[in-house]
Amino acid sequence: MAVTIYHNPKCSKSRETLALLQDKGINPQVVEYLKTPPSAAELTEIIAKLGIAPKELLRKKEAAEAGVDPNLPSDALIAAMVTNPQVIERPIVVKDGKARLGRPPEQVLEIL
Repeated sequence: MAVTIYHNPKCSKSRETLALLQDKGINPQVVEYLKTPPSAAELTEIIAKLGIAPKELLRKKEAAEAGVDPNLPSDALIAAMVTNPQVIERPIVVKDGKARLGRPPEQVLEIL
């Protein structure tokens, strides 16, 4: 199955994670999520694959700047992430029904 990375090219950890994948001979599907945000359904699926609560996927500083309350109910928080994709932690790598955050980048190797 294909590997997908939800990527922000301006983020050093995202660039490092993409380079790590490429160094391993993996040519992932790159989704620049700031340009093409995941839908609420896609984000819900990604969060489930990560095995975390929606608020654990929030970038705290960006969420505060965007006025996104981390204590919102899960569905409202996911909707806020779709509307304000800059608040989504990055990068996220998805493969075969599993997902990992690339923080640190080597963490994504667990699902490859």
